[in-house]
Amino acid sequence: MTQGMIAVPGGNVWFARVGGGTGLPLLAVHGGPGLPHDYMISLRRLADEREVIFWDQLGCGRSERPSATQLWTMERAVAEMDAVVKALGLNRFHIFGNSWGGMLAQQYALDVPSGAASLTISNSFASIPEFSKTVARLKSELDPATQSAIDRHEAAGTLYAPEYRAAIRTWNETHLCRVRPWPPELEGAFRTMNNELYRTMFGPSNFRIVGTIRGWDVLDRLVKIAVPTLILAARYDECVPEHMWEMHTRIPDSRFELFESTAHMPFIEEPEKFDRVMRDFLAAHDAARA
Repeated sequence: MTQGMIAVPGGNVWFARVGGGTGLPLLAVHGGPGLPHDYMISLRRLADEREVIFWDQLGCGRSERPSATQLWTMERAVAEMDAVVKALGLNRFHIFGNSWGGMLAQQYALDVPSGAASLTISNSFASIPEFSKTVARLKSELDPATQSAIDRHEAAGTLYAPEYRAAIRTWNETHLCRVRPWPPELEGAFRTMNNELYRTMFGPSNFRIVGTIRGWDVLDRLVKIAVPTLILAARYDECVPEHMWEMHTRIPDSRFELFESTAHMPFIEEPEKFDRVMRDFLAAHDAARA
């Protein structure tokens, strides 16, 4: 593994390059916003065939944590990703984006000309307004006590109350990761999450998205994604498979894979199928356009 720091708009970010092989490099774009890359560390399993590149986005993990909240916008995040790609000399490479990272990867693919050979959108959305409707519906399907705890504490602003945290844990264990217990890298990522970054971009929670990306929507632009694209959806995900299927129908010649036992993280929850699907897709596009 090699690691270092890269200057991006707003500060410096940490990166690591792991493994090698004959395949094109895979750039891993983590979720959050505000989580470190650590919860996706199991993507190292793919590093026997190709280099896997991780970076902690600005404000996360080992990267600098500037206090200027005006930095936390989609536009600056895209500029950061572009700076990372250029600094690492990635002329031909694959992109993997999970959750918020999938949103960032979509925006990057739409707005920035690059040498990307493929795009994998893992457990993500193309429209925050549609996502807001979905989480409201999924919340209504929780048990009444959990729903009540979420609503009461969000209305009161008591988001650190034990009852509220227990309710969010129920949500996360239903729609985020269904493996019990959670692996250490996932628990650790949430412990070190930059909550201020998350609140600025999203809001106090997924149930009340009032931050800088509250109106983000690229659903009608997906037809313009011009790289081979893999959509990874999951049966129990808060990013519901119906929406991801619609994304698939809009992205030309894309491929759709549904994980039946997964919530939001197939690389943790169904690792054997995940590795098989990813290896097949990446190998099929290693010879893609420069």
